[in-house]
Amino acid sequence: MIRLDIFAEPICPWCYIAKALLDRALETRPDHPFVIEWHPFQLDPDLPREGMDLRAYLEAKFGSQAEAVAAFMQVQTAAEAAGLDIAFDRIERMPNTLDAHRLIHWAGIEGRQTPMVAALFRAYFREGLDIGDRSVLADLAAQVGMDRAAVARLLATDADRDDIAARAADARAKGVRAVPIFLVDRRHVMPGAQPVELWQQVIDEIAALSGPHP
Repeated sequence: MIRLDIFAEPICPWCYIAKALLDRALETRPDHPFVIEWHPFQLDPDLPREGMDLRAYLEAKFGSQAEAVAAFMQVQTAAEAAGLDIAFDRIERMPNTLDAHRLIHWAGIEGRQTPMVAALFRAYFREGLDIGDRSVLADLAAQVGMDRAAVARLLATDADRDDIAARAADARAKGVRAVPIFLVDRRHVMPGAQPVELWQQVIDEIAALSGPHP
């Protein structure tokens, strides 16, 4: 088996697109060797804990509404090419994602990490839910088979907050400036939303290298 470490952010549209492309490749290679682990990265760790109004945030980030719209159009085009629907008209909040990353971590302990990431992407990009809201996060945890009440109790505490923040900061300190970042076998870095064909090629090359030798 080969480790595939993924540094991602559940409010990053390029991470959402990248996961869809990876998923499609893995579906065509059901015997793929990857063991996937998701790692935290926050696009904006300085956001207030309650998040911000998305429009206000984007206009401050891009300088104008027109610039923000142009950036979103680029994302929308890439999402459609990947077969995804992003309901930008439903998204109202730019959440602080530290709690979402805590939830991904806890899901990993239960072997539910990738389904949890998928649920967060779906909630934010398709349903427009505020994934900084702890009640929303507890509901999503229940959807992937976690104990909602236990998750709600953990979210009400500071459990693992410092650890997750430190891991995200460590990734940034090691040069991660944008996500997604894929680390194959702890050696090979693949940044961004890679096409299905490239993932298929990587899987096939790994299979060829690890196959029987005369």
